[in-house]
Amino acid sequence: MMVTETRICSRSGCENKATTLQCPTCLKLGASYYFCGQDCFKKAWPTHKLVHKQLKPVEPYDPFPTYNYSGTTRAVYPLSPKREVPASIKKPDYAESGIPYSEQKVLRSNNIHINSPEDIELMREACKLGRKVLDICAAALKPGVTSDSIDEIAHNTIIEHGAYPSPLNYYQYPKSICTSVNEIICHGIPDQRVFLDGDIINIDVSLYYKGVHADLNETYYCGERALQDKDSIRLVETTRECLDKAIQIVKPGMPFREIGNVIEEHAKKYGLSVIRSYVGHGTNTLFHCAPNIPHYAKNKTPGIAKPGMTFTIEPMIALGTWKDKTWPDNWTSSTIDGKRSAQFEHMLLVTDTGVEVLTARNADSPGGPIPRID
Repeated sequence: MMVTETRICSRSGCENKATTLQCPTCLKLGASYYFCGQDCFKKAWPTHKLVHKQLKPVEPYDPFPTYNYSGTTRAVYPLSPKREVPASIKKPDYAESGIPYSEQKVLRSNNIHINSPEDIELMREACKLGRKVLDICAAALKPGVTSDSIDEIAHNTIIEHGAYPSPLNYYQYPKSICTSVNEIICHGIPDQRVFLDGDIINIDVSLYYKGVHADLNETYYCGERALQDKDSIRLVETTRECLDKAIQIVKPGMPFREIGNVIEEHAKKYGLSVIRSYVGHGTNTLFHCAPNIPHYAKNKTPGIAKPGMTFTIEPMIALGTWKDKTWPDNWTSSTIDGKRSAQFEHMLLVTDTGVEVLTARNADSPGGPIPRID
């Protein structure tokens, strides 16, 4: 049994167990002071605020100053402290260790899990919550905010609903969502970079709720300049359409390899390329498992769709080459030529007659398709 350290309230003389409540000023200054509640924080304030004078703010900096970035996006550190998850929330097996042991047991298996009716209902709940979180994050996206602030919104919303943010500590990933800007293909780590008018931004939300995972993402236009950028619109709208067209062919008996044929045909129609290094995947009680879903044509992935299977399709499409490179943080993947990339993801359930989009947009979901500019 793993023993966890009990954190005590930071107010002098208080011996209560601390909650996740932290002093917001200290957080901005790179320090962590926890309190047992708002009342205790208010009582501590007259003396606690003196701590702020002793702390020097850390100026934003690039942690990889000698790295040969392919585009204009840069890492902007320091990262904010790891966000806390209440002990009462059910967690996946990697939450403490960083190692998804249950996934590793089936890592090389092509056996595709057929979900029970009970687990399917739980995944419907989880995916509905995932959609809610993504929509809340998207509504907060605008020029001038940081990706870290979007991560904070996502994290707080997820834990408020009794769920765990699936990316957090998954193979030591440090944040609760992924935010991928412009030439970043996927797995961008939320940091202190400020979103700019003209950016395109992918927000990828995954959560663990009642023992099952949900996984979805969308790419959004940031500011009016993005909505006037002909190439960005061609990229984002084609990527959106690639996912929609792929979903249309999902039904029992569909070979998984056919998904990539549909996606690449549509991407090439608009002069775009399909990223090959990353694939869709099975998602259920495990975050990632069989089947693998390549998004490029003429792939050899095995297997056919059967009722009860759940998996993601999440095409990543680029304005330039399909080749990628990874930043020194071992997560952030960018296009090798620095040209922009977009991605959309849905989690799907194969039914007896076709497919159910578990993470479908709501009528009032932010974003959505816009016309191309001729």
